[in-house]
Amino acid sequence: MSPTLPNVLTLLRVAAVPVFAGAFFLDSAAGQWLALAVFTAAAITDFFDGYLARRDGLYSDFGRFLDPVADKLLIATALMMMVAFGQIAGLAIIPAVIILCREILVSGLREYLAGIEVDLPVSYVAKWKTTIQMLALGFLIVGDASHPPVPPEIPIRLIGEAGLWLAAAVTVFTGLDYMRAGLRHMDTGAGDHRP
Repeated sequence: MSPTLPNVLTLLRVAAVPVFAGAFFLDSAAGQWLALAVFTAAAITDFFDGYLARRDGLYSDFGRFLDPVADKLLIATALMMMVAFGQIAGLAIIPAVIILCREILVSGLREYLAGIEVDLPVSYVAKWKTTIQMLALGFLIVGDASHPPVPPEIPIRLIGEAGLWLAAAVTVFTGLDYMRAGLRHMDTGAGDHRP
């Protein structure tokens, strides 16, 4: 595989995941802002790798495989780390669980469809879902960081939690849409279901 700029950006997003997770262990406002900086940089690569691939015709099987995986790694890590460190708590854990379950479900569906050589392209609404998730998680990463202080009139945590619920709603919609598309290609008979 010859490295292309979109693939390099995708690989950088994967490499950012452990750095992002490690920032939480700094256990300070500086750690929160560092986590946000790494998360934001990774989210920007998500936009540009797709944009450059489309603009320059730099499509590859490697990119088609790794791009959605990189997104899921970043989102899943963000959700798990913020639940672990109490930045997502209470009822806000429910949309986090919904988002994780949908990602696992769609990944399994894609794997099955790839086995029967059926492509499941990313929908336009799913791209908006990813954008909403990234924005909501960005607000929640900052949370109540005190240095530099977030102005008290900006309800950072509330905005993040509302965004997370909205992302979960769009996640359910797109997940059901993908399932409907995938079920059309499935044999619903009682055959051999071995992996």
